Amino acid sequence: MSDQKAVTEMFDDISSHYDFLNHLLSFQVDKIWRRKTSRIVASCQPTAILDVATGTADLAIRMAKNIPMASIVGVDLSEKMLEIGRQKVEQEQLEQRIKLMTADAAHLPFEGSRFDAVAVAFGVRNFEHLEAGLQEMLRVLKNNGLIAILEFSHPKNGMVKGPYQCYSKYILPKVGRAFSKHPQAYSYLPSSIEAFPESWDFVQLLKRLGVVEVKEEAFFGGIATLYHGFIQKKPANPQ
Repeated sequence: MSDQKAVTEMFDDISSHYDFLNHLLSFQVDKIWRRKTSRIVASCQPTAILDVATGTADLAIRMAKNIPMASIVGVDLSEKMLEIGRQKVEQEQLEQRIKLMTADAAHLPFEGSRFDAVAVAFGVRNFEHLEAGLQEMLRVLKNNGLIAILEFSHPKNGMVKGPYQCYSKYILPKVGRAFSKHPQAYSYLPSSIEAFPESWDFVQLLKRLGVVEVKEEAFFGGIATLYHGFIQKKPANPQ
């Protein structure tokens, strides 16, 4: 079993509890972070948006509400998460503007330069190959299009770092297991955050891949960080 397959099966297994635990374990602030991400995306007035690792479509729905003229495609590897997302999209009566489909971030089924903006919330750390996934996101982004990445990060504030590490390593896994009945799911979260590049390293990676005007905004002392910038593609070589 590949790591990516294991991660997909894990999210399938916890899909029915995912939204409840997300909001419970983040004390509802994940909703605030998604709203801020949506506002950044809205600032470039996109009409075609790709939401990678959309999960149960929370970010896609928030962007649809904030950006009335936009059509949104959400992709994820977990079909069970997408099933819940489709129910939520239908409840919000957004079926005409949000399409959810199964797809691998490393092999997106879209032509190049299709989208005005690409966003992902709490998903890039789950990529089997981080750089390959980022390159695919940038491939389908139009020249000068916006990329916005919301991800958990390493707190740098001393007053936040200690309590957060204790919470994420000991409290969060126990609560997650109690509700989701999945033994690994909420132990995987702190380990995946620990393995994710530090903020400066991730910014440098984005710049190396062609993203310009990269900005990062840390939330709650660095528990989560929003990275955003614009892709500048080199013109094709003349024949």
